[in-house]
Amino acid sequence: MKEKWYIIKKGIPYCLALLLSVFAFPLQAQIQQAELRHDTVWIVKHDTIWAPLTNGDMPSYQNKYDHRIRRYRNHWEALIPAYSKIQFAGNIGLVSVGPGWDYGRHNQWETDMLFGILPKYQSKKAKLTFTLKQNYIPWDLRIKESPFSINPLTCGMYVNTVFGDDFWVNEPDRYPKGYYGFSSKIRFHVFLGQRVTFNIDQKHRFMAKQISLFYEISTCDLYVISAFTNKYLKPKDYLSLSFGIKMQLI
Repeated sequence: MKEKWYIIKKGIPYCLALLLSVFAFPLQAQIQQAELRHDTVWIVKHDTIWAPLTNGDMPSYQNKYDHRIRRYRNHWEALIPAYSKIQFAGNIGLVSVGPGWDYGRHNQWETDMLFGILPKYQSKKAKLTFTLKQNYIPWDLRIKESPFSINPLTCGMYVNTVFGDDFWVNEPDRYPKGYYGFSSKIRFHVFLGQRVTFNIDQKHRFMAKQISLFYEISTCDLYVISAFTNKYLKPKDYLSLSFGIKMQLI
């Protein structure tokens, strides 16, 4: 009787160890699989926490196909507009709206694609304009303990065109050769301006995370030529003032 009880007493720990090893093996396999899907594993007192991969990390075990697909998606994501802009005046229409993209180490470069409306005024009908604009913002000054920041200088250039048969790139045959000497359909502009930005608190963001107000003083190639060839013109005759709103989406 004593020998039988000794066998049972000694066999219980071995049975428990065997059962634990059976259940522990699938758990260890799950942890190993999770480690392959995640970048960092933290072992805490009562649980295991996995930190997901960051966007910029590329796991070394990915094959060439996965790497190519990731690059393919990143390239298309770069086409998503980062902000939208509304501009009033500026020789590109009464009101112009459109998307934009920012890039560079500090997002100091911006590219706008604006569509504007030019009222008919004394013409027969209103006209649609298109503007491709390149901005450069060298400084971004943050105001301490405030949601505001200031760009003391914005500068750049843009090209603008007007849709319609009333405007032309090459001089029509009905005019003597060299009568005008410029295109009435395409204008090249340069500008200087300033901007103030309000950073929306993360708890109150709905459509945008920042809202910027700006103004710009601009001129175009035709106005510059006129200013140099006609001394009687004043700055108000060849400089234009415009205002705008920029909503930073991402």
